[in-house]
Amino acid sequence: MTTSASVPAWHGASSVVANGVSGVAGAARTLRSLCTPATLTGGLTELAWVSAHALLWPLGTRAETPVVDERIRPEWQPPAVRAFFAADPLAARVPVVLVHGMVDNRSIFTVMSRSLRRRGFTSVSTWNYSPLVQDVRVAADQLARHLEQICEQTGHERVHVVGHSLGGIVARYLVQCAGTERVASLTTLGSPHGGTLWAHAVPTPLIRQLRSGSDLLAELGRPAPGVDIPVTAVYSDLDQMVLPIAHGRCDHPDLRARNVLVHGVGHMSLPIHRAVVDEVAATLAGHRSTDRSADVVAA
Repeated sequence: MTTSASVPAWHGASSVVANGVSGVAGAARTLRSLCTPATLTGGLTELAWVSAHALLWPLGTRAETPVVDERIRPEWQPPAVRAFFAADPLAARVPVVLVHGMVDNRSIFTVMSRSLRRRGFTSVSTWNYSPLVQDVRVAADQLARHLEQICEQTGHERVHVVGHSLGGIVARYLVQCAGTERVASLTTLGSPHGGTLWAHAVPTPLIRQLRSGSDLLAELGRPAPGVDIPVTAVYSDLDQMVLPIAHGRCDHPDLRARNVLVHGVGHMSLPIHRAVVDEVAATLAGHRSTDRSADVVAA
C-alpha cells in the first residue's frame, strides 16, 4: 500500500494559541495518540528490548569474523526459501553487512542477522566501528576498508549494507560523498537523514554533525548526479531519537530513495521488529521497486 505519511501530533509543531485560548484540544489529541494500543505495545516492546540489549551488549564488543557457508546450495534450502529467491537465486549469496548506531555494537543485530540467515541469505555479517570515532567521515572511511575486505573474502564485487541509526548515515556518506563501487544497495533503519533535535542536547563533535543544518548534513544535501545505488529508508512514527519523525526519510532528489514508514516501533526495536525484518529481507532479495515513490507503509 502506498500513501503519504501522517505525522502524529506529538511529533509535530507546538500547539497554536488563538484568541487567548491555549491548545487544550491539541493536548487532548496528543494524549490520545500516546494511548493507542499500537503505541502502548510498541513502547513496552522497546522497553523490553532495551533491557535485553543491555545484557547482550558486552557480548557484541568483540568483532565478528565473517563466515560464508559454501556448502549451502539453493536446491538444499526449504521450499519457502527457494520460493523467496525464485526470481533471482544468486541474490541469496550477495554479502550483507550490518552497521550499528552510536555507542552500540553488533549485538543490536542479534535478531536480524539470524532472521536473514533463516530466510536464506548465506553471507550475513556485522561490523563494529570504534565508539571513540568523532566524525562520520572517518567512520565512512573505515567502513569502506571493511567492505573491501568482505569483497576479497567472499569473491563478490558488491555487498548490501544495512545501517541502524548513525550507521545508516555513515553508510550513506560513503555511498554519496566518499564514493564506492562496493555497495549494491543501502537500507537505513531509524537514521536521522534530516538531523534530529536530540543532537542539540549533547555538544560532542559527532553528535553535532547530526544537527539539522550541520556541515555534514549540508554536504549530504548537495547534488549527487552520479550516485545510482538504491536507498531504502525505514523510519517509524514512534522513534524517540529521530525528531521530528519526517527527518528519518531520505528525500535527496538525486538518490533512488524509497521511504518506508512503520507504525508503533521504537528506535531500538527497529532491527528486531518482524515487519522491519521482512521489509529488509524483501528489499535485499529484490522484491521491492527501486523507483522513487511516496511513503510505503509497512504492516
